[in-house]
Amino acid sequence: MESETSRKSSLTNLLQAVKRESGKSFNQIAEETGLTNVYVAQLLRRQAQLKPETAPKLRAALPELPDELIHEMMRPPTRSYDPNLIQEPTVYRLNEAVMHFGESIKEIINEEFGDGIMSAIDFYCSVDKVKGVDGKDRVVITFDGKYLPYSEQKSEHMVSRLQQQ
Repeated sequence: MESETSRKSSLTNLLQAVKRESGKSFNQIAEETGLTNVYVAQLLRRQAQLKPETAPKLRAALPELPDELIHEMMRPPTRSYDPNLIQEPTVYRLNEAVMHFGESIKEIINEEFGDGIMSAIDFYCSVDKVKGVDGKDRVVITFDGKYLPYSEQKSEHMVSRLQQQ
């Protein structure tokens, strides 16, 4: 029996091959589907679920995508990653940037919004290329997440306790 990790890897390889054969970039597919470029990449890595209303747009963008893969992409994925991924230089630098700037970002979130966090579920992400003031290429990564305030844990709001009374 094939493990979930092995199955996901096989599916990802098939999905990546369809993208490669199409000759299209993530940005092109994103434009054709109305999704962000990162979400398209997440779909093709089985890190996101293809919604029924988006399936026809993805099929139009990638006509060689077989029905069985479309149906598989519509199932809830196992969102996971290889722990060795941190050794990949781009991923390592992203992690380093978040760790380096994380405390300051947290302080600004708290100052602007209050005590809470940014959702990674109600979340949009994109990667863009711009020219810097020096004319050199720059990477712009946008994290656009819903603000989630922490709750004060009052026992009168705890539904499980209310049901016991």
